[in-house]
Amino acid sequence: MFVSKKFAALVVAGAFALTACGGSGGSGGSGDTAASAGSGAQQSPAAANPRIKLVINGGLGDKSFFDSAYEGLQRAQQELGYELKVVELGSDRTKWEPGFEDAAAADDYDILAAGTFDVVDYIGKLAPEYPGKKFWVFDAPVDYGGANGACSNKCANVYSVTFKQNEGGFLAGFLAQKAVDAKALPGAESLTKVGVIGGVKIPVIDDFIVGFKAGYSQAGGKDSDVLVQYVGGDKPFGDPAKGKEVSTAMYGQGAAIVWPVAGLSGLGVFESAVASKRYTFGIDSDQYQTLTDPAQRGTLITSILKNVGNALFKAAQQEKSGSVKYGAIESVGLAEDAVGYVDDAHFKQLVPEQVRQELQEAAEKVKSGAVKVPSAF
Repeated sequence: MFVSKKFAALVVAGAFALTACGGSGGSGGSGDTAASAGSGAQQSPAAANPRIKLVINGGLGDKSFFDSAYEGLQRAQQELGYELKVVELGSDRTKWEPGFEDAAAADDYDILAAGTFDVVDYIGKLAPEYPGKKFWVFDAPVDYGGANGACSNKCANVYSVTFKQNEGGFLAGFLAQKAVDAKALPGAESLTKVGVIGGVKIPVIDDFIVGFKAGYSQAGGKDSDVLVQYVGGDKPFGDPAKGKEVSTAMYGQGAAIVWPVAGLSGLGVFESAVASKRYTFGIDSDQYQTLTDPAQRGTLITSILKNVGNALFKAAQQEKSGSVKYGAIESVGLAEDAVGYVDDAHFKQLVPEQVRQELQEAAEKVKSGAVKVPSAF
C-alpha cells in the first residue's frame, strides 16, 4: 500500500524549510523517467561515510517541502552513516548564486544536494567546475543538453530526481469532490466549491492544479466549482499573510476545502481555515504531525505527500552501492511511493469508509496506468 500510514513517523523527525514544491520560485520536472544527454552510467561504490551538504535557497521552517528533504537526509545520517551539513541561504535571491558558489568551493562535502527550479542553473554551471564532486538536484532537472552555458560536461556528475505531483493533485481533487458530495464535513455540508492556492504560476505548481482538476472531474465534480488563485508577489512561497488573505476570500466564496500548494504561504491557510470553520489538505509532508496548533490540525483532512525525503534516502542507499545514475533524470510518482496521501486515524474519523475506498481504488488505477493523469508539462 502506498498511502502513507508509515510517513507520519518519518516526517516528525524532520526539521523545517521554506517552500512547498520549490524554494522560492517552484520547480520544473520531466514527466517520465528518462536518461538525458549524460551517460547514466553506474558509479563505483562510494566512500564509507560520504559527506552530504544540503544547500537551501531559503531557510528551515516550512513544515513541508524542505522539511521532507531534510528528514530524508537525516535518516541517511542516522541509518547509513552519512555526514550531513545544512546551509541556509535565506530569502534574498541576490545571495543565492554567490551562496551556491561558496558552498561548492568549500571542501567539506562529497555530495551537494539542492532542490527546486531556482537552483538548476547554478548547479548546471558549478558541477563541471567540480568534476570530483557529486550533485543531487531534486524536484527539477538540470539541462543535460548544455543550454545557457551550463553542463559543459553534460552534467555527468549530477543526478536529477523529479516528481509526478500531478498524480498527487489528482488524488486531492478526487477526495475533495467525494468528501463534499458526501456532505461528510461538519459545518460545510451545504457547500459545493473547493479551492487551490498556488505559490506562483509555474509548471510545477500548475502540475498540481491540472491533476487536481482532473481528479475532481473524475469524481463527478464540475470544473466551475474549483477556485484557483496564486499568492504571487516577491515571496510567493514565503508569505503566510497573503496565503491567509487569499484563502479567506475563497472560503467566503463558498469553498469547503482550500488546498495550499505554496510552501510557507500555506501556513496562513490553516489560520484562515480555523477562523472560517472550514477544511484544508496538507502538502508535501504529513502536516497533521508537523503543525503544532491543535485547532489548525483539526482542519486538515489529510496531507498530499511529495516524498522528497524518501527519494533522497533512496539515493543515499544507492550511492552506497554505486548504483545512482548520474547524468540522468529520474521521475517518480505513485508507483514508486514518491507521492501519496496520509491514511491515519484523523483521516478515517473525517472521511466516510465508502469515500476512502473509492479514493484507494482511484489511486490504484493511477498507479497501474489504467488512469492517465494530465500534466502541465
